[in-house]
Amino acid sequence: MRAVMSTTLHRVLPPVALLVALLAIWQIATEVGQIPAFLLPSPFAIVDELVTFLPAISSATLVTGGNALVGLIAGAILGILVALIAAFVRLIDSLLAPLVAAIAVVPIVALAPILYSMFGANSELSRQIIAAIAVFVPVFTNTLRGLGQVLPVQRDLMRAYAASPFQIARTVTIPAALPFVFTGLRIASSLAVISALIAEYFGGPRTGIGSFITTAASGSNYSRAWAYVVGAIALGLLFYGITLALETFASRHRRR
Repeated sequence: MRAVMSTTLHRVLPPVALLVALLAIWQIATEVGQIPAFLLPSPFAIVDELVTFLPAISSATLVTGGNALVGLIAGAILGILVALIAAFVRLIDSLLAPLVAAIAVVPIVALAPILYSMFGANSELSRQIIAAIAVFVPVFTNTLRGLGQVLPVQRDLMRAYAASPFQIARTVTIPAALPFVFTGLRIASSLAVISALIAEYFGGPRTGIGSFITTAASGSNYSRAWAYVVGAIALGLLFYGITLALETFASRHRRR
């Protein structure tokens, strides 16, 4: 127990100490350098706005987080299923390669207004679709790469033991691909939040973090805008942490 606590402290304390040091330097720089608020508000001013508008920030974070979560789940499921099909049907893999490359470079700035026109300016569906598209690419590419890690000799050995294709996939192919799947999910978890947030800048309901950031900045409430940014950072860290926890759980379960 003590060893676990000691290891945890060694992992947690350095980044926390670094964060405290950076905030202290930030506060001193804004006070000594007389940096205008529109360039960089002080941490104290941001914390004051964060406390004052905590209910509104929490509500906006839930909206953006809900859209990002729907997009993450939908994009991940689609990416894994399509990767499984592409791994076993090489023709589909060849056909999908240019399509996935095109999807990877589609700018959210151009896509968001089109989807708002298609599904309505008051619908959250457009943001969820944008998040799903952003998630699909890293999950698909990493899963497909992981599915190709099994050596032919391993499959031949399983066939020699009269294993069915389903048994080969369950016992050899999929377990070998899991680390790659979770690598894609970790990347995608952050992209889901970022894409859902950016989509809120270009229309739709004024309910998410991105909408409130633009409103606060346009009203010259820069400390308030940064307070909403803090909410977005917390949301991104939460998504990343949950994905990392799921990866750790799956790794331990597989070893057993």
